[in-house]
Amino acid sequence: DQPNQKLSLEGNECIKANALSCGECIQVGAKCGWCTDTFLKQGEPTSARCDELESLRKRGCATAKIENPHGSQRILKNKAVTNRKKGAEKLRPEDITQIQPQKLSLNLRSGEPQNIKLKFKRAEDYPIDLYYLMDLSYSMKDDLENVKNLGTSLMKEMSKITSDFRIGFGSFVEKTVMPYISTTPAKLLNPCTGDQNCTSPFSYKNVLKLTSNGEQFNSLVGKQQISGNLDSPEGGFDAIMQVAVCGEHIGWRNVTRLMVFSTDAGFHFAGDGKLGGIVLPNDGKCHLENNMYTMSHYYDYPSIAHLVQKLSENNIQTIFAVTEEFQPVYKELKNLIPKSAVGTLSANSSNVINLIVDAYNSLSSEVILENSKLPEGVTITYQSRCKNGVVNEGENGRKCSNISIGDEVSFNINITAQGCPKQVKPESIKIKPLGFTEEVEILLNFICECECHKHGIKNSDMCHNGNGTFECGACRCNKGRVGRQCECRKDEVSTEDLDKNCRKDNGTDICSNNGECVCGTCECKKRDNPEERYSGKFCECDNFNCDRSNNKLCGGHGRCECRVCICDANYTGSACDCSLDASTCLASNKQICNGRGICECGTCRCTDPKFQGPTCEICPTCPGVCTEHKSCVQCRAFGTGEKKDTCERDCSYFNLIKVKDRDKLPQPVQAFPLMHCKERDANDCWFYYTYAVNNTEKEVHVVEALASYDPFNDVCLVFGLALLLIWKLLMIIHDRREFAKFEKEKMNAKWDTGENPIYKSAVTTVINPKYEGK
Repeated sequence: DQPNQKLSLEGNECIKANALSCGECIQVGAKCGWCTDTFLKQGEPTSARCDELESLRKRGCATAKIENPHGSQRILKNKAVTNRKKGAEKLRPEDITQIQPQKLSLNLRSGEPQNIKLKFKRAEDYPIDLYYLMDLSYSMKDDLENVKNLGTSLMKEMSKITSDFRIGFGSFVEKTVMPYISTTPAKLLNPCTGDQNCTSPFSYKNVLKLTSNGEQFNSLVGKQQISGNLDSPEGGFDAIMQVAVCGEHIGWRNVTRLMVFSTDAGFHFAGDGKLGGIVLPNDGKCHLENNMYTMSHYYDYPSIAHLVQKLSENNIQTIFAVTEEFQPVYKELKNLIPKSAVGTLSANSSNVINLIVDAYNSLSSEVILENSKLPEGVTITYQSRCKNGVVNEGENGRKCSNISIGDEVSFNINITAQGCPKQVKPESIKIKPLGFTEEVEILLNFICECECHKHGIKNSDMCHNGNGTFECGACRCNKGRVGRQCECRKDEVSTEDLDKNCRKDNGTDICSNNGECVCGTCECKKRDNPEERYSGKFCECDNFNCDRSNNKLCGGHGRCECRVCICDANYTGSACDCSLDASTCLASNKQICNGRGICECGTCRCTDPKFQGPTCEICPTCPGVCTEHKSCVQCRAFGTGEKKDTCERDCSYFNLIKVKDRDKLPQPVQAFPLMHCKERDANDCWFYYTYAVNNTEKEVHVVEALASYDPFNDVCLVFGLALLLIWKLLMIIHDRREFAKFEKEKMNAKWDTGENPIYKSAVTTVINPKYEGK
């Protein structure tokens, strides 16, 4: 039963589902089908129509009557990726395409994955927007001097990468409440000590909207002044949130968006606002008025997860330009923010241009796909095919690295639905490469009903006076009705009168303990193995409790019906294990069992005990056996004899076993006949062997050493026999002479009657001396 059990565990979800309609059945899994044919046996419930496809066919359902819808896909927008060189005709950002296709529609069948292929190609001369967000606390004073000329220098350097580059500038310090800054009137005007002239503290200021004018950048940044605060961590997260969500104020386009975050300190994050009495979580919305963040005193700092969400939503790639001291902190932050990079800023920001270029090259050489939230029951898997034939799967299947401009990579994406959503309506998901504004929209439609559902007949007479809808070959009962034809109300299903109809021969077991009584009719249980079924009016029959042979039901030569084997042609017996075909009993002389046995179930039973083998042709102890096998034993054991040249061809019919001497040869046993042989070869040497048939295996044991022929042994034997005969003859003559002498003495013997001189009488007489004779 083990193979059948394995099968049931692997693919029996259809049976276990107890689906009462075609729609329920196809939602179980891609292996399940629904038979609309009238093929159910007595006792089988409506849910037995739902089964694996192959099982339905074996049970007699016509292929054309099996409902098994499949998913499909359709490409709605398929604009080719842009293939242009730098210096060619300038295109608008919205006319540049880096991912293909752009929109698809999928029809999803439960459990059946739909595979889509996306193509991504880095376009050359792709526009870039870069926003420089700088910490203007007092410790960054020397850095500000170097950044004042950044506009034209960065423009020049970035022109090597793209002809369409824009730059903007913003600054941040800290929340304008205690204890982050000093709120005394004098410190609010000038937070710096001594004769340092600093500007009033602020949270975030958008100094320059994105522009392609580098001179304007230099001019405006040159007018900026350092400010100050009390604590070491800065309020940079407030500024990052506003840069991400205030797209109109910043001037972001749908192109590559870079934000450079430059600081020499750590950062505050969600929860730190409580120090200043600020408890409201950051709302993630834009609060810029006159390019100043006005709600820093009202909303707490954003959390890292909140920043990740907003940066991803707005396709912003972050470059952290921080001093050596804070590298470890920002590298950990980089691991939490996708499509971000960390560069080491020199003490006075003199290397910022090289840092930005290197970070951009690093970010743009990697593409990572992400998807929007998936509907309930929908899963997605990725496989990437990158440069040089590199294939990644799992989480790594979302990305490709080391991509140069002009390189093309592809992604295989499988989208699978399990079941149908509670509200059956079209859904959509979006897939996009992180840091890019382009995205792929995928419309999802769920296959939740069969095609035959459309042709259902409501309140059909076939469903007990209109108590259900007849669809897909079965009744789908109205609410409160049960039974194959919806003939019962739910509240009368288990009444005692109805249960009587489910007992065989007025017994106590309802449906033979193999089913349930529904509306006075037995509905048989289902087995885990889809090949095994109960049936019959009282579920008294099954197709798996028949006799077995060789661990096969009905010997593999019949089918089990109601616990009795129905054998195939030419087979008989309770387990169909007796073959009526006598061809396997024919001997080489075309006689059944060589005329020395009886053919029973395709096998010979030899009636002559001397014969054995599958056709009673082998006789190990018959005369001539030794001579018959002599040549083959010679060539196999000693490489001599008449068949030494054809030995391999003619003499491979037995197993040869060599022994050292004659004592090691096997002796006859009752288990199988054995013949001892002694043969002489052409050199008058003797060799000894035994021939036996053990079951069907022919075995020859042979003494590995030849025995030489010695004529002296024969002379000694003859001489010994002669001496024995002479001795015997002499003994006969001697005996005869002694017997004759005895007879003669017997005849001459004479007997004397005189008294024996040495005889003494046994009587002694004694006289009493005192006796007086009185």
